[in-house]
Amino acid sequence: MHTPRVIRSIAVLMLSAWLGGISNAHAAHDIAGYVAVDRPLTDTPAERAGTVEPIAQTNVRASARGSAPGSGGRILFILASSKVHGTSTLPASISFGEVVNAWDTFHAAGYSVDFASPDGGAVPILDRYVSEDMEARLQDDRIMNGLRNTATPAQVDPSRYRAVYYVGGSNAIYGVPEHPVLQNIAMHVYERNGGVISAVCHGTAGIVNLKLANGQNLVAGKRITGFPEEHEEQDAAYFKEFPFLIRKTVESRGGSFHVLAGDQPNTQVDGRVVTGQNYASATQVAEAVVDILRKLAEPGRDAANG
Repeated sequence: MHTPRVIRSIAVLMLSAWLGGISNAHAAHDIAGYVAVDRPLTDTPAERAGTVEPIAQTNVRASARGSAPGSGGRILFILASSKVHGTSTLPASISFGEVVNAWDTFHAAGYSVDFASPDGGAVPILDRYVSEDMEARLQDDRIMNGLRNTATPAQVDPSRYRAVYYVGGSNAIYGVPEHPVLQNIAMHVYERNGGVISAVCHGTAGIVNLKLANGQNLVAGKRITGFPEEHEEQDAAYFKEFPFLIRKTVESRGGSFHVLAGDQPNTQVDGRVVTGQNYASATQVAEAVVDILRKLAEPGRDAANG
């Protein structure tokens, strides 16, 4: 009388074992397929995502990022983190247009761009430093994500870069010029990579303290420009916070400072050092950097002289 119940139990056990076998077989197939298939990496390039993973931790994904959007190489934008002038409460900012105009030029030439700042993370952007023609670019995530997530100096692997570009703005004179790690990054790019150092407007403040391995000032004997103190509002409160004056400091370091009276572009190229006087010079500076890098890439060119 118990035979049908026993038969049903055996049947259930056999069915369960059969179904379990199918499930396990599919799982094994999925794992094997994942391992066997050469899947493309899905990381978004750094200049599109805006985030810079710890660049010192070189891995397959970091290498993949280095190839986009073109084969030109990588440019490091160095920005200031300070939100105020010195020890005051006066607001300070990067120059958004100096980022955008240079980024567009480098991107069009096939270079990838990363962003770094003394503190890492978001850098300040005040409305007064965003012109009407640049407002729409505040929605450009390729740039904005980068400005919200700049790398710290410790995260930067300088061996990956062909050039550095110091961005101007009212905060550029604070925190960047005296930062030893940022100085080391720039000089690694210049001396060991045979790359280019560039700066625009107040960004020139970032290069005044740079020194070659032999102890000589980078700007010594070179034609340099930037935003000069004679163009500042010298009776304004912000100016009283400046820790040093750009033109005076360049000249005290042995550089030859060249400025124009108006607001027209003025770019000085001396070897592998490129500087621009003002906002209007940002595109010219980037174009000059691209030109130098292309010439350096030509067979037989020696980057040691610069």
